[in-house]
Amino acid sequence: MQKISIGKLRGLQQISSQRGTFTALALDHRQNLRKANPALASDENLSRFKLDVTSVLASRSTAVLLDPEVSAAQAVAQQAIPNNIGLVVAVESTGYAGDATARQAQLIPGWSVEKAKRMGASAIKLLVYYHPDSPTAHEIESFTKNIAEECAKHDLVLMLEPLSYSLDESKKLSSEEKRYVVVESAKRLTPLGADILKAEFPLDVTESDQRLWKEACEEISAATQVPWILLSAAVDFEIFLQQVVVACNAGASGIAVGRAVWKEAVMMDGAERIEFLRTTARQRISRLTSLCHALAKPYADFYTADAPFGWHKNY
Repeated sequence: MQKISIGKLRGLQQISSQRGTFTALALDHRQNLRKANPALASDENLSRFKLDVTSVLASRSTAVLLDPEVSAAQAVAQQAIPNNIGLVVAVESTGYAGDATARQAQLIPGWSVEKAKRMGASAIKLLVYYHPDSPTAHEIESFTKNIAEECAKHDLVLMLEPLSYSLDESKKLSSEEKRYVVVESAKRLTPLGADILKAEFPLDVTESDQRLWKEACEEISAATQVPWILLSAAVDFEIFLQQVVVACNAGASGIAVGRAVWKEAVMMDGAERIEFLRTTARQRISRLTSLCHALAKPYADFYTADAPFGWHKNY
């Protein structure tokens, strides 16, 4: 059990269920949405899409994850996020700098942890491309630690998302290699100051043996020092549903889900989009939230906080 500050504990409360589990509605996507549908190329249309999804689905989640460029402030201003739903704001730029096999991290220009705190975010999300054997691994670790220190300074929850990649441009990671990278990333990066690990499913999507699924997810639980949640990585909903059951039974504390819930809406507009979100997408997120509430490991199993009288004097 780790001691956590009052501010971070409050942030965890704001982005979780009453039981302490997480279902974060992920909508911080930027360039991949613009590429998927040219109609979303403009800031106005991309923002409208995100606010449509947020307005319809946020109430069925425990938190919504947005970007500061076209959606976070807009969602607050237009009251698209219910008062009882937490706000997580991304801090990293889309994509990466450096070579494809030695990736570097970068922040959104003009944005910071301090600004996220000031706007009322309950947490920030930091995505880093990471391979433990990459020439830039140490650089990414230092970068992550620096952001973690900023989060500690401002008492803001850090949700860390390491994304794996291959060191051979000619091929993607094998299932076994991906398992190694995902688990090793959890082991090396969570001690640097993360409060929640947002982890990839630790095997290739083509791997069908659910015994291996369970073993690999249990490895993440053993490797991480903090609660971990499973990201959906655009897999089909029914596949993600199965992954969630296995992951939560293996020690995950919930999920961050985006395209597995709403990806069909990307190619829709107007009334068609809203109808899909109100029916199919809402049913999906509700089902996932119920699963996490029932099966996931509460963050209270990891964290505790003290509040002795007079604490405010040295806070």
